[in-house]
Amino acid sequence: MERRDMLKVMATLPLGSWALDADRVGEAATHAARVLGAADRASDGSGQPEPFTPAFFNALEWRTVRVLVDVVIPRDAKSGSATEAGVPEFMDFIMVEYPGNRARMRSGLGWLNAESRRRTAVPFPDASDAQRLALVEDIAWPRRAKPEHAPGVEFFSAFRDLTATGFFTSRMGIEDLGYIGNVANFGWNGCPPEVLAHFGLKE
Repeated sequence: MERRDMLKVMATLPLGSWALDADRVGEAATHAARVLGAADRASDGSGQPEPFTPAFFNALEWRTVRVLVDVVIPRDAKSGSATEAGVPEFMDFIMVEYPGNRARMRSGLGWLNAESRRRTAVPFPDASDAQRLALVEDIAWPRRAKPEHAPGVEFFSAFRDLTATGFFTSRMGIEDLGYIGNVANFGWNGCPPEVLAHFGLKE
C-alpha cells in the first residue's frame, strides 16, 4: 500500500487519542476552508484579509506544525500538501475547541524541537530537509524506535492521524479520495460471494 493510501485509511479511523467527535471535525474542516478562501481572495486582489493568526500555537509551534504536516503529506502529482489543504488551521481550531488535547500537542512539539536542537543546534523547522527526515524516521516506526524516543513516537503517531483527518476532510483531500457523494451506482451487483462466504452468509 502506498503511503498516501495508508493515510486515507487512517483518516477513516476514530481518533480516540484526540477525543474528537465527527461534527466538530467537520466544523474544523469548514473553518480551515474559510481561512484558505480568505487567503485566495486576497491573492486575486478582491480583498485584503488579515494573515491567519493561530489562537493556540505560539510562533515556533506554528512553524513546526506547518513543516511537520508537509512531511506527513507532501505535495505530489495528484494533490497539494497538507499545508495547502489547510491542515495547520484545522489543527489550531481543534486545539481551541478541545482544550484537553493542548498539553499533549504542546509537549509533543516541544519534544520534537528539543530533540532537533540536541542533534542539529536548531529547532525542527530550521533544520535541513535531510535532518528533519532523519528525526522523523526515528519516531515514525514504533516497533523499531529506540526507547529514548518513546515520547516522540507517541506524539508523532497521534499527529500523523490528525494530519490525515485534517487533509482528507478538506476539499483537496475529498478530491484526492475521488469521493462523489450520494450518487447511484448502477453497476453494483451486490456483495461479492467470497465476502458473503467469509462471514457465513448466503446471497
